[in-house]
Amino acid sequence: MKNIALFGGSFDPPHIGHIKIVEALRDLDFIDKVVIMPTYLNPFKSKFIADAHLRLKWLKDIFQDYQNIEVSSFEVEQQKKVPTIDTVKYLQQFYKDIYVVIGADNLASLEKWYKYDELVKLVKFIIVTREETHISDDYIQLNVDVPISSTQLRKDCELKFLPPKIADEILKYYKEYNDK
Repeated sequence: MKNIALFGGSFDPPHIGHIKIVEALRDLDFIDKVVIMPTYLNPFKSKFIADAHLRLKWLKDIFQDYQNIEVSSFEVEQQKKVPTIDTVKYLQQFYKDIYVVIGADNLASLEKWYKYDELVKLVKFIIVTREETHISDDYIQLNVDVPISSTQLRKDCELKFLPPKIADEILKYYKEYNDK
């Protein structure tokens, strides 16, 4: 059994900020493995732009050469919104300690997550810094400063913020989507 950092999200699109987060997580001495978990559909959203299977493929392409990184298809295979608690319970079969990674911008809504009271007893949270959001000492803080978001990139896709390995493919996809 290993200690993992569960890094979930829509990754719609994946960007260099996601890569920097994964690399920073991998450098933590108490994390044995990073599990990247793209959602089929984020529980707080009603739609996605890029299909879940395409986002999963992109992530596998980006991280295929990384050590101690797994891109999991668990949530995509469910073909529905999957609450984090369900993913954690699935992963508990394989791993000892699970650290859930979220951006500081999600702290305000964290207590609204499905079965939050149960989830908080099962995991520890790693909070990725974001702008000036205060992070209490109750959480592990991960300092990663990349001023970009997937929301911003969907509107104005810039090559410099995309993973070099598949930047052209992602750029083409979102340009075609925005031109519709």
